[in-house]
Amino acid sequence: MRTDLKVNKPLPIPSDNKTEAFIYGTDFRQAIQVLEAGKQVLVTEFYSNGLSLLNELHIYLNRKFKNKSFQEQRVYRSEYHKLSNLILIEIVDHKLAVKKAPSIGWLEKLYPETSNFLLSFPQVQGLNSAWQWYKNGISIPVLRNKLHPYYGTYFPTRFDHLILFDNWLKHYEGPKKSAIDVGVGCGILSLQMIKHGFQKVFGTDTNPNALIGLTEFMGDTKLSRKIELDFGHLFGKWEKPAELIVFNPPWLPQSSELNKLDEAIYYDKNLFPDFFEEAKQRLLPDGKLVLIFSNLAEITNVTQEHPIKKELAEGGRFKLERCFKKTVKVASKKTTRDSHWRSSEEVELWVLTN
Repeated sequence: MRTDLKVNKPLPIPSDNKTEAFIYGTDFRQAIQVLEAGKQVLVTEFYSNGLSLLNELHIYLNRKFKNKSFQEQRVYRSEYHKLSNLILIEIVDHKLAVKKAPSIGWLEKLYPETSNFLLSFPQVQGLNSAWQWYKNGISIPVLRNKLHPYYGTYFPTRFDHLILFDNWLKHYEGPKKSAIDVGVGCGILSLQMIKHGFQKVFGTDTNPNALIGLTEFMGDTKLSRKIELDFGHLFGKWEKPAELIVFNPPWLPQSSELNKLDEAIYYDKNLFPDFFEEAKQRLLPDGKLVLIFSNLAEITNVTQEHPIKKELAEGGRFKLERCFKKTVKVASKKTTRDSHWRSSEEVELWVLTN
Protein backbone atom coordinates (compact mmCIF):
# COMPACT_ATOMS: atom_id res chain seq x y z
CA MET A 1 0.00 0.00 0.00
CA ARG A 2 1.18 3.53 -0.75
CA THR A 3 2.66 5.40 2.20
CA ASP A 4 1.83 8.87 0.87
CA LEU A 5 -1.92 8.61 1.53
CA LYS A 6 -3.53 11.67 3.10
CA VAL A 7 -6.49 11.17 5.38
CA ASN A 8 -9.84 12.64 4.33
CA LYS A 9 -11.06 14.95 7.10
CA PRO A 10 -13.22 18.07 7.52
CA LEU A 11 -11.28 21.10 6.29
CA PRO A 12 -10.41 23.40 9.21
CA ILE A 13 -11.94 26.88 8.95
CA PRO A 14 -9.69 29.76 10.13
CA SER A 15 -10.63 31.00 13.61
CA ASP A 16 -10.92 34.61 12.39
CA ASN A 17 -13.77 33.71 10.03
CA LYS A 18 -16.61 36.23 10.31
CA THR A 19 -19.58 34.67 12.14
CA GLU A 20 -22.60 35.70 14.17
CA ALA A 21 -22.56 34.40 17.75
CA PHE A 22 -25.37 32.14 18.91
CA ILE A 23 -25.71 32.25 22.69
CA TYR A 24 -28.29 30.94 25.13
CA GLY A 25 -31.48 32.96 24.77
CA THR A 26 -30.94 33.92 21.12
CA ASP A 27 -34.16 33.80 19.11
CA PHE A 28 -34.09 30.54 17.12
CA ARG A 29 -36.10 32.01 14.25
CA GLN A 30 -33.62 34.84 13.93
CA ALA A 31 -30.68 32.38 13.90
CA ILE A 32 -32.36 30.26 11.21
CA GLN A 33 -32.99 33.39 9.10
CA VAL A 34 -29.26 34.13 9.32
CA LEU A 35 -28.52 30.58 8.11
CA GLU A 36 -31.00 30.86 5.24
CA ALA A 37 -29.24 34.05 4.19
CA GLY A 38 -26.11 31.93 3.77
CA LYS A 39 -24.30 33.39 6.79
CA GLN A 40 -22.44 31.41 9.46
CA VAL A 41 -23.48 31.19 13.11
CA LEU A 42 -20.99 30.40 15.91
CA VAL A 43 -22.13 28.26 18.86
CA THR A 44 -20.86 29.72 22.15
CA GLU A 45 -21.05 29.01 25.91
CA PHE A 46 -22.45 25.46 25.99
CA TYR A 47 -22.25 22.51 23.59
CA SER A 48 -25.97 21.96 24.18
CA ASN A 49 -26.71 25.31 22.50
CA GLY A 50 -25.63 23.77 19.23
CA LEU A 51 -27.82 20.72 19.80
CA SER A 52 -30.81 22.99 20.54
CA LEU A 53 -30.27 25.00 17.37
CA LEU A 54 -30.05 21.83 15.26
CA ASN A 55 -33.26 20.54 16.85
CA GLU A 56 -35.07 23.79 16.02
CA LEU A 57 -33.73 23.60 12.48
CA HIS A 58 -35.23 20.09 12.15
CA ILE A 59 -38.61 21.35 13.42
CA TYR A 60 -38.52 24.31 11.03
CA LEU A 61 -37.65 22.18 7.99
CA ASN A 62 -40.29 19.58 8.90
CA ARG A 63 -42.89 22.33 8.66
CA LYS A 64 -41.41 23.66 5.41
CA PHE A 65 -40.93 20.37 3.53
CA LYS A 66 -42.92 17.19 3.10
CA ASN A 67 -40.78 14.37 4.48
CA LYS A 68 -42.66 11.17 3.70
CA SER A 69 -41.49 9.51 0.51
CA PHE A 70 -37.93 8.34 -0.14
CA GLN A 71 -37.36 11.18 -2.64
CA GLU A 72 -38.82 13.81 -0.28
CA GLN A 73 -36.49 12.64 2.44
CA ARG A 74 -33.56 13.21 0.09
CA VAL A 75 -34.67 16.85 -0.51
CA TYR A 76 -35.16 17.40 3.22
CA ARG A 77 -31.73 15.97 4.09
CA SER A 78 -30.07 18.09 1.39
CA GLU A 79 -31.51 21.32 2.80
CA TYR A 80 -30.70 20.29 6.37
CA HIS A 81 -27.14 19.47 5.32
CA LYS A 82 -26.70 22.88 3.66
CA LEU A 83 -28.04 24.96 6.58
CA SER A 84 -26.66 22.92 9.48
CA ASN A 85 -23.13 23.13 8.10
CA LEU A 86 -23.27 26.92 8.48
CA ILE A 87 -23.42 26.38 12.26
CA LEU A 88 -19.83 26.49 13.52
CA ILE A 89 -17.98 25.67 16.74
CA GLU A 90 -14.49 26.73 17.79
CA ILE A 91 -11.60 24.39 18.63
CA VAL A 92 -8.79 25.68 20.86
CA ASP A 93 -5.78 23.48 21.73
CA HIS A 94 -7.54 20.49 20.09
CA LYS A 95 -10.56 20.89 22.42
CA LEU A 96 -14.04 22.29 21.83
CA ALA A 97 -14.15 25.84 23.22
CA VAL A 98 -17.55 25.47 24.90
CA LYS A 99 -18.65 24.07 28.26
CA LYS A 100 -19.88 20.50 28.77
CA ALA A 101 -18.50 19.39 25.41
CA PRO A 102 -17.39 15.84 24.59
CA SER A 103 -13.69 15.00 24.40
CA ILE A 104 -12.88 14.01 20.80
CA GLY A 105 -9.52 12.33 20.19
CA TRP A 106 -9.75 12.88 16.42
CA LEU A 107 -9.14 16.62 16.91
CA GLU A 108 -5.56 15.87 17.89
CA LYS A 109 -5.08 12.71 15.81
CA LEU A 110 -6.28 14.23 12.52
CA TYR A 111 -5.05 17.82 13.04
CA PRO A 112 -1.58 17.49 14.64
CA GLU A 113 -0.35 20.73 13.07
CA THR A 114 -3.48 22.85 13.64
CA SER A 115 -4.66 23.32 17.22
CA ASN A 116 -6.97 26.37 16.84
CA PHE A 117 -9.67 26.42 14.14
CA LEU A 118 -13.41 26.18 13.43
CA LEU A 119 -15.52 23.27 12.21
CA SER A 120 -19.23 22.97 11.45
CA PHE A 121 -21.34 21.57 14.27
CA PRO A 122 -22.49 18.51 12.24
CA GLN A 123 -18.84 17.76 11.41
CA VAL A 124 -18.02 17.86 15.12
CA GLN A 125 -20.97 15.56 15.83
CA GLY A 126 -19.64 13.18 13.18
CA LEU A 127 -16.16 13.29 14.68
CA ASN A 128 -17.59 12.61 18.13
CA SER A 129 -19.64 9.60 17.01
CA ALA A 130 -16.71 8.26 14.98
CA TRP A 131 -14.42 8.62 17.99
CA GLN A 132 -16.77 6.59 20.20
CA TRP A 133 -16.98 3.82 17.57
CA TYR A 134 -13.21 3.87 17.05
CA LYS A 135 -12.39 3.92 20.77
CA ASN A 136 -14.98 1.41 22.00
CA GLY A 137 -15.24 -0.76 18.90
CA ILE A 138 -18.38 -2.26 17.38
CA SER A 139 -19.47 -5.88 17.47
CA ILE A 140 -20.14 -7.52 14.10
CA PRO A 141 -22.09 -10.84 14.33
CA VAL A 142 -19.90 -12.59 11.72
CA LEU A 143 -16.54 -11.61 13.28
CA ARG A 144 -14.87 -12.89 16.44
CA ASN A 145 -13.36 -9.58 17.49
CA LYS A 146 -14.69 -6.05 17.63
CA LEU A 147 -14.05 -3.73 14.73
CA HIS A 148 -12.59 -0.25 15.37
CA PRO A 149 -13.63 1.75 12.29
CA TYR A 150 -11.42 4.69 11.36
CA TYR A 151 -12.87 8.14 10.85
CA GLY A 152 -14.54 8.59 7.46
CA THR A 153 -14.82 4.87 6.75
CA TYR A 154 -18.24 3.43 6.01
CA PHE A 155 -19.25 0.52 8.20
CA PRO A 156 -22.56 -1.37 8.26
CA THR A 157 -25.17 -0.87 10.94
CA ARG A 158 -27.30 -3.75 9.62
CA PHE A 159 -25.83 -7.18 9.11
CA ASP A 160 -28.23 -9.28 7.00
CA HIS A 161 -25.95 -9.13 3.94
CA LEU A 162 -22.89 -10.10 6.01
CA ILE A 163 -24.72 -13.11 7.45
CA LEU A 164 -25.74 -14.09 3.91
CA PHE A 165 -22.08 -13.93 2.79
CA ASP A 166 -20.88 -15.83 5.86
CA ASN A 167 -23.36 -18.64 5.21
CA TRP A 168 -22.17 -18.83 1.60
CA LEU A 169 -18.52 -19.00 2.72
CA LYS A 170 -19.35 -21.89 5.08
CA HIS A 171 -20.47 -23.96 2.09
CA TYR A 172 -17.82 -22.76 -0.36
CA GLU A 173 -15.75 -25.76 -1.50
CA GLY A 174 -13.49 -24.13 -4.09
CA PRO A 175 -9.77 -23.35 -3.72
CA LYS A 176 -8.81 -20.75 -1.12
CA LYS A 177 -5.42 -19.58 -2.31
CA SER A 178 -6.40 -16.01 -3.22
CA ALA A 179 -9.34 -13.61 -3.30
CA ILE A 180 -9.86 -9.99 -4.31
CA ASP A 181 -12.07 -7.69 -2.21
CA VAL A 182 -13.08 -4.70 -4.35
CA GLY A 183 -13.89 -1.69 -2.15
CA VAL A 184 -12.54 -3.20 1.06
CA GLY A 185 -13.93 -0.47 3.34
CA CYS A 186 -13.37 -1.32 6.99
CA GLY A 187 -12.38 -4.84 5.97
CA ILE A 188 -15.31 -6.97 7.08
CA LEU A 189 -15.58 -9.14 3.95
CA SER A 190 -11.80 -9.67 3.88
CA LEU A 191 -11.81 -10.65 7.55
CA GLN A 192 -14.67 -13.08 6.88
CA MET A 193 -12.71 -14.71 4.06
CA ILE A 194 -9.60 -15.07 6.23
CA LYS A 195 -11.78 -16.55 8.98
CA HIS A 196 -13.02 -19.15 6.50
CA GLY A 197 -9.52 -20.20 5.43
CA PHE A 198 -8.45 -17.99 2.53
CA GLN A 199 -4.66 -17.72 2.43
CA LYS A 200 -4.44 -14.27 0.84
CA VAL A 201 -6.88 -11.43 0.20
CA PHE A 202 -6.05 -8.45 -2.00
CA GLY A 203 -8.16 -5.42 -1.09
CA THR A 204 -8.64 -2.10 -2.86
CA ASP A 205 -10.36 1.17 -2.02
CA THR A 206 -10.53 4.75 -3.31
CA ASN A 207 -11.02 6.06 0.24
CA PRO A 208 -7.60 6.58 1.89
CA ASN A 209 -9.22 6.52 5.35
CA ALA A 210 -10.33 2.94 4.80
CA LEU A 211 -6.80 1.81 4.00
CA ILE A 212 -5.13 3.89 6.73
CA GLY A 213 -7.63 2.60 9.30
CA LEU A 214 -7.44 -1.06 8.25
CA THR A 215 -3.62 -0.94 8.20
CA GLU A 216 -3.63 0.50 11.72
CA PHE A 217 -6.21 -2.09 12.87
CA MET A 218 -4.15 -5.03 11.58
CA GLY A 219 -0.84 -3.65 12.89
CA ASP A 220 1.97 -6.20 12.69
CA THR A 221 -0.27 -9.22 13.24
CA LYS A 222 -0.70 -12.27 10.97
CA LEU A 223 -3.62 -10.42 9.37
CA SER A 224 -1.24 -7.81 7.91
CA ARG A 225 0.48 -10.61 5.98
CA LYS A 226 -2.77 -12.21 4.82
CA ILE A 227 -4.57 -9.02 3.72
CA GLU A 228 -2.70 -6.80 1.26
CA LEU A 229 -4.10 -3.38 0.39
CA ASP A 230 -3.90 -0.97 -2.53
CA PHE A 231 -5.25 2.55 -3.01
CA GLY A 232 -6.99 2.45 -6.37
CA HIS A 233 -10.26 2.33 -8.31
CA LEU A 234 -11.90 -1.09 -8.62
CA PHE A 235 -9.03 -3.62 -8.91
CA GLY A 236 -6.18 -1.11 -8.52
CA LYS A 237 -2.83 -2.74 -9.22
CA TRP A 238 -4.09 -6.32 -8.73
CA GLU A 239 -3.88 -7.91 -12.18
CA LYS A 240 -3.20 -11.53 -11.29
CA PRO A 241 -6.37 -13.67 -11.60
CA ALA A 242 -7.93 -15.01 -8.38
CA GLU A 243 -10.24 -17.88 -7.39
CA LEU A 244 -12.76 -15.53 -5.82
CA ILE A 245 -13.67 -11.90 -6.47
CA VAL A 246 -16.00 -10.25 -3.96
CA PHE A 247 -17.75 -6.91 -4.43
CA ASN A 248 -20.21 -5.23 -2.06
CA PRO A 249 -21.02 -2.21 -4.25
CA PRO A 250 -23.17 0.80 -3.37
CA TRP A 251 -26.87 -0.03 -3.55
CA LEU A 252 -28.31 3.24 -4.86
CA PRO A 253 -27.64 5.15 -8.11
CA GLN A 254 -25.97 8.55 -7.82
CA SER A 255 -28.26 11.60 -7.78
CA SER A 256 -25.71 14.37 -7.11
CA GLU A 257 -21.98 14.96 -6.69
CA LEU A 258 -20.52 12.51 -4.19
CA ASN A 259 -18.16 12.91 -1.28
CA LYS A 260 -15.88 10.02 -0.30
CA LEU A 261 -18.24 8.53 2.28
CA ASP A 262 -21.20 8.78 -0.14
CA GLU A 263 -19.23 6.65 -2.63
CA ALA A 264 -19.91 3.70 -0.31
CA ILE A 265 -23.67 4.29 -0.68
CA TYR A 266 -24.25 5.64 -4.24
CA TYR A 267 -22.86 4.39 -7.55
CA ASP A 268 -22.32 6.26 -10.82
CA LYS A 269 -23.39 4.97 -14.24
CA ASN A 270 -19.94 3.63 -15.13
CA LEU A 271 -19.24 1.63 -11.98
CA PHE A 272 -20.87 -1.69 -12.90
CA PRO A 273 -19.89 -1.81 -16.61
CA ASP A 274 -16.27 -1.01 -15.66
CA PHE A 275 -16.30 -3.55 -12.84
CA PHE A 276 -17.62 -6.43 -14.94
CA GLU A 277 -15.16 -5.67 -17.75
CA GLU A 278 -12.18 -5.74 -15.37
CA ALA A 279 -13.50 -8.71 -13.37
CA LYS A 280 -13.62 -10.82 -16.54
CA GLN A 281 -9.86 -10.37 -16.91
CA ARG A 282 -9.11 -11.25 -13.29
CA LEU A 283 -11.29 -14.27 -12.56
CA LEU A 284 -9.69 -17.69 -12.95
CA PRO A 285 -11.52 -20.06 -15.35
CA ASP A 286 -13.23 -22.00 -12.53
CA GLY A 287 -13.47 -19.01 -10.19
CA LYS A 288 -16.50 -17.38 -8.56
CA LEU A 289 -17.59 -13.76 -8.77
CA VAL A 290 -19.72 -12.81 -5.74
CA LEU A 291 -21.69 -9.57 -5.55
CA ILE A 292 -23.64 -8.47 -2.50
CA PHE A 293 -26.55 -6.23 -3.41
CA SER A 294 -30.10 -5.20 -2.46
CA ASN A 295 -33.45 -4.44 -4.09
CA LEU A 296 -33.56 -1.10 -2.21
CA ALA A 297 -33.40 1.09 -5.33
CA GLU A 298 -36.21 -0.86 -6.99
CA ILE A 299 -38.66 -0.89 -4.08
CA THR A 300 -38.14 2.83 -3.37
CA ASN A 301 -38.71 3.65 -7.07
CA VAL A 302 -35.31 5.32 -7.44
CA THR A 303 -34.70 3.14 -10.48
CA GLN A 304 -36.11 -0.05 -11.95
CA GLU A 305 -32.77 -0.99 -13.51
CA HIS A 306 -30.88 -3.71 -11.65
CA PRO A 307 -27.19 -3.50 -12.70
CA ILE A 308 -26.42 -7.19 -12.09
CA LYS A 309 -29.50 -8.42 -13.95
CA LYS A 310 -28.62 -6.03 -16.77
CA GLU A 311 -25.08 -7.46 -17.02
CA LEU A 312 -26.38 -11.04 -17.13
CA ALA A 313 -28.91 -10.14 -19.82
CA GLU A 314 -26.68 -7.98 -22.01
CA GLY A 315 -23.02 -8.30 -20.98
CA GLY A 316 -22.26 -11.77 -22.32
CA ARG A 317 -19.37 -12.17 -19.87
CA PHE A 318 -20.74 -14.19 -16.96
CA LYS A 319 -23.29 -16.88 -16.20
CA LEU A 320 -25.49 -16.98 -13.12
CA GLU A 321 -24.72 -19.90 -10.81
CA ARG A 322 -27.06 -18.95 -7.98
CA CYS A 323 -28.73 -15.95 -6.33
CA PHE A 324 -29.41 -16.11 -2.61
CA LYS A 325 -31.82 -13.67 -0.95
CA LYS A 326 -32.54 -12.73 2.64
CA THR A 327 -35.36 -10.53 3.93
CA VAL A 328 -34.10 -7.52 5.87
CA LYS A 329 -35.25 -7.03 9.44
CA VAL A 330 -37.90 -4.34 9.82
CA ALA A 331 -36.52 -0.95 10.88
CA SER A 332 -36.66 0.01 14.54
CA LYS A 333 -39.95 1.56 15.67
CA LYS A 334 -37.86 4.29 17.30
CA THR A 335 -36.73 5.68 13.93
CA THR A 336 -38.35 8.92 12.80
CA ARG A 337 -37.96 8.11 9.10
CA ASP A 338 -40.84 6.70 7.15
CA SER A 339 -39.32 3.43 5.99
CA HIS A 340 -42.40 1.35 5.19
CA TRP A 341 -40.55 -0.15 2.21
CA ARG A 342 -38.28 -2.09 4.59
CA SER A 343 -40.93 -4.82 4.86
CA SER A 344 -40.19 -5.77 1.22
CA GLU A 345 -36.43 -5.13 1.25
CA GLU A 346 -34.15 -8.06 0.48
CA VAL A 347 -30.38 -8.36 0.44
CA GLU A 348 -29.00 -10.44 -2.41
CA LEU A 349 -25.87 -12.54 -2.93
CA TRP A 350 -25.17 -13.17 -6.60
CA VAL A 351 -22.72 -15.93 -7.57
CA LEU A 352 -21.48 -15.62 -11.17
CA THR A 353 -19.08 -17.80 -13.14
CA ASN A 354 -17.17 -17.54 -16.44
